[in-house]
Amino acid sequence: MQKFATLSLASLLMLGTFTAFAAESGDAPASGWHIDDSATKGASGQQGMFDGVRLTEQQRQQMRDLMHQSRQDKPTFNVEDIKAMHKLVTAETFDEAAVRAQITRMMSVQIERQIQMTRVRNQMYNLLTPAQKEILDLKHKQRMKEMQQQISMFNQMAAPSSGTINQTETENPE
Repeated sequence: MQKFATLSLASLLMLGTFTAFAAESGDAPASGWHIDDSATKGASGQQGMFDGVRLTEQQRQQMRDLMHQSRQDKPTFNVEDIKAMHKLVTAETFDEAAVRAQITRMMSVQIERQIQMTRVRNQMYNLLTPAQKEILDLKHKQRMKEMQQQISMFNQMAAPSSGTINQTETENPE
């Protein structure tokens, strides 16, 4: 079971890396249309960060500049890491120590990306006026309340009821 979980994690990590790489490598969408509102909507993990806040043109431009600079400074993807993970997944024997080491290497790059994205978000947030920050704070509280409700519903659905387990066990004895 632990091997399966580790392989699943490795596969998800590889999928996430490929997806992020594909999303970041293209300069324009496949449709050929390019709308540069990345300062407010297009950046990964910032979807809707400034929804409901009216930005001045100067703020928009400063945010675009921050995003452009962050793209220049971002850590590059290492294809060799992905190849190494694939070799570990397809190996005849499972080497947990090697998998852990490889995942650690790959995650350190992800950590640096998250730090950089958070730094940019902080700089963008600090471009806002106190009134704009108040709007964002209210929206954040609303999103947190909605998220808590979703998590609560998910946890209730994920928790097995004792009657269901016993009924299944008696219907399908093995």
